[in-house]
Amino acid sequence: MNLPQGVKLESGRGGLRRLAITTALAEAEIYLHGAHVAHFQPRGQEPLLFLSAQSWFETGRPVRGGVPVCFPWFGSGQDGKQGASHGFARLREWKLVGAETASDGSVELRFHFASDEETRKQWDGDFEVDYAVRIGAALGMQLRVRNTFPKPICFEEALHTYLAVSDVREVSIEGLANTDYLTTVGTPRKETEGAAPIRITAETDRIYLNTQSACVVTDATWQRRLIVEKTGSHTTVLWNPWIEKSKRMPDFGDVEWPRMLCIESCNVRDYAVTLEPDQTHAMTATVRVESDNRNP
Repeated sequence: MNLPQGVKLESGRGGLRRLAITTALAEAEIYLHGAHVAHFQPRGQEPLLFLSAQSWFETGRPVRGGVPVCFPWFGSGQDGKQGASHGFARLREWKLVGAETASDGSVELRFHFASDEETRKQWDGDFEVDYAVRIGAALGMQLRVRNTFPKPICFEEALHTYLAVSDVREVSIEGLANTDYLTTVGTPRKETEGAAPIRITAETDRIYLNTQSACVVTDATWQRRLIVEKTGSHTTVLWNPWIEKSKRMPDFGDVEWPRMLCIESCNVRDYAVTLEPDQTHAMTATVRVESDNRNP
């Protein structure tokens, strides 16, 4: 395949193959392992994505940070009994099937992943997943799943976006006011978010239900707002491991937690997607930045 100008296929960390993208609009890195967006930085900005310095870059193991693709289950699955956390899609190498430059100067990369003997050992169903990643002034992602099984399939999915922030204790999150959520920290329970912007003050792991709203992260220290917009997604996950959980994660630095915040566009738990044979479902997420020079 002929790659567009500014796109290079090279050996990345751990010897894993990656696409390095350098254009007038942004820089990015996408690994074929998991079709994993590991880096995205618009020109003139700090990186929009967090990547752990302790992350594994190994075949069969997940990358910690960036945008993992979670499929066909989230966490340990709806029944809590599935195998690899967040599914097998992020552990497999995807096929690069397209690469082109758009009229606005952005670059679109297209990846493909389909069921095979290995996936059928872990999950009962056949599928094709097409994933398009657009690198421009914003990061655009579209995950499209088609059921190639003769029976209905039910799956969870997430674009598990790790946002880079100056200090998670200093940012605020808007877009989820008055929304019901499930929290897994402490005793699992259902609560309702208040009207005020959200502040992270402890370990946070919440699934916000029945929401298609955009989320805005205001980061006064870096004088910017990160906006996560989505379509085809009815749940949003908000996550930060905080202090003690960070210490228990072997692929995450003990003191990295202040520099990241996950806002995940997803369809999980009761909002899992069911597809009839030959039906297709698409979910998109866009991450962009707005500078705020009004802050001191």
